[in-house]
Amino acid sequence: MTNNQDDKKKGVKRRKFLKYSGLGLALIMGGSWLGRNTIRRAIFKNSETTIGPYLGDTSPLLWLQISSENQIFLHSAKVEMGQGTFTGLAQLVAEELEVSIDKIKVVHAQTKSGNLDGFATGGSMSIATLWKPLRETAAIMREMMRAKAAEKLGVDVKSLSLDNGIFSSAGKAMTFGEIVDGVSDWDIPDAPALKPPSEFKIIGKGIPRIDLHDKVIGAPIFGMDASYPDMLYASVVRPRLIDAVMSNFDVAEAESMPGVIKVVQENGFVGVVAKSRTEANNARKKVKFDYTPNRNWNLSDIEETIKVGNGTKTIIQKHGDPVDDISEEGEVISMEFRSPIGAHAQMEPNGAVAHFKDGAVEIKVSTQVPKITRDEVAKALGISKDKVNIIPTYLGGGFGRRLHTPNAIQAAIMSRAVGKPVKSFLDRKQEFQNDTFRPPSHHVMKARITEAGEILGVEHNLAGGDTLFNYPLLPSIANAAMRADIGSIRGGSIMYDGLPNYRATYYHSDLPFATSFWRSLGLLANTFAIESFMDELAIKTKQSPVEMRLKYLTQDDPHKIRIRNVIQAAAKKSGYSDEIVNGRAMGFAASIDTGSPCAQVVEVSIVDDEIKVHKVTVAFDCGIAVNPDQVRAQVEGCICMGISATLFEKMELKDNKLYPTIYGAYEMALMRNSPKEIDVVLIEGADFAGPVGEPPLGPIGAAIGNAVRRLTGKRLTELPMNLA
Repeated sequence: MTNNQDDKKKGVKRRKFLKYSGLGLALIMGGSWLGRNTIRRAIFKNSETTIGPYLGDTSPLLWLQISSENQIFLHSAKVEMGQGTFTGLAQLVAEELEVSIDKIKVVHAQTKSGNLDGFATGGSMSIATLWKPLRETAAIMREMMRAKAAEKLGVDVKSLSLDNGIFSSAGKAMTFGEIVDGVSDWDIPDAPALKPPSEFKIIGKGIPRIDLHDKVIGAPIFGMDASYPDMLYASVVRPRLIDAVMSNFDVAEAESMPGVIKVVQENGFVGVVAKSRTEANNARKKVKFDYTPNRNWNLSDIEETIKVGNGTKTIIQKHGDPVDDISEEGEVISMEFRSPIGAHAQMEPNGAVAHFKDGAVEIKVSTQVPKITRDEVAKALGISKDKVNIIPTYLGGGFGRRLHTPNAIQAAIMSRAVGKPVKSFLDRKQEFQNDTFRPPSHHVMKARITEAGEILGVEHNLAGGDTLFNYPLLPSIANAAMRADIGSIRGGSIMYDGLPNYRATYYHSDLPFATSFWRSLGLLANTFAIESFMDELAIKTKQSPVEMRLKYLTQDDPHKIRIRNVIQAAAKKSGYSDEIVNGRAMGFAASIDTGSPCAQVVEVSIVDDEIKVHKVTVAFDCGIAVNPDQVRAQVEGCICMGISATLFEKMELKDNKLYPTIYGAYEMALMRNSPKEIDVVLIEGADFAGPVGEPPLGPIGAAIGNAVRRLTGKRLTELPMNLA
């Protein structure tokens, strides 16, 4: 069975989505300008709970290919970067195809196949957006096969039964592989009814990871492993300072270094191509150039830039009055919180292997955005998009870092310049210096409370830099229309809608270094500020932090009901208490992200003046858990990554130099810093599969801080936390 990118598209059409999106932007930019703030706030509110449509083709002939040996190849437009997506997608397909999971082999879709994801792999949306479309794709394929089997067997289509890839009727049988043999034309029917959850046999089961074997044996599946015969190696000169212009390149010494084939100066970069990686790196270090800083930057300058009150102001949430304008008498409480510059620090540095030949280029690369990478390479090389084939590899860690892939452009240009395949990767120091960092943030929380302990209003003021702005996924018109970066404000709204007054305001400022997506974007920092402050209000008003949260959540909103459920489940499972027992205290926090609510309770002690997390209890509701084992693994990964960001991770800046630039100096959580127990309670509060990979990052920082507050009486308001 061959792929055909001209087949009729099924499911949500991208052009329809863009039409509706364009209409929304037009309302903001044009005729409804007077109501623009209301429209913006509605969009911001929905972004907290909405799962968008899948922005790609779901034709069966693009996604599924069946071999004569009865093997089903699933060509995934979503990439696998360790989150278990391939296993989950295989389960969706196997369920509707009525085959065992071992018949499904998932591979990355090359861009030349036509199976292109119009969005990306990110935002925890792979399974969530494909929950229905991919099952429909498999169901359509099943019925295509049924019709062709009936034709070949000469039986009534209604008489056919299906069992693990074999259709049979009246003593006749035919496998999927036999059905597709010799067939080049297919009638594609409308999507049939999908299985109800009560009939699931594979979805909802803890199927082992289908990519586990290759990773255990060290198979060459990652970008760093990619190669071509007769391949050369390249090393690119990259900035070591921020906000500085590089000029007056002198490459004479580099050109004379051993093994150097050519020094390429093109498209705004300088790259050395040599016979080996070591020779390329050695020669690159001999390239001389001048630096001209636009201004001097230190960390204190960044903190002054990212400060509530500075930059472009946008009210992202408004109900009732600001805290200072509430008419009722009460005490005003205010606290400030900060989060630092954060690096991705993924294990595999960025790079690509490119082979330019006969006016076309093939690139093997670890990327979360194959389509955008293809389009950017085509534009940079001045060739048509059909002359660029991106072959995605497994990713050695992503976390948003691989949503930008200029390295693919550079490798392609250098391959064209030398007429051979070229492999070009950043070294570890370059990776740290040229990361697209998590922007720092500043928060001012305010509340007014009565003498009787009633909270009259809560206000969240936050300041930050870009995460989603200035990125190809979001057109510039949307930047102008929205004003507030949806990524940076993620988790920034007050979810306690039972409060009489609440609001959130965002202040956006530009930064002198590249910032972008970092797993969960603004969720970790925003939840840290909000949930730490809510905990302080519980202490101030002498309320249980659990009961206080429940008190201010309405019971008629479906999302708020789900939040209430996870709060109650986490408290019950952990046996939450405000008391200190055997030197340990509990901290409680909750959040909702992309419609998946999460509540966490941590048990913390202070050991040798360090914060020690002993146990984390998590109640998480992602709806239907396609693979409960993988959901739990993702939750555990979020917890460990959140602990690392909460207690250790921070980039420094002095005289335009970002550092540290190596592991170790850039502190991260180690095995000894991980909790001995992570107890995950899964709740199915919806009849669909929701996002998993980022929502559990939200509460962990606040939960740790809330536990420390009970242990020490001190409220820690900066990340990473420091007891000094």
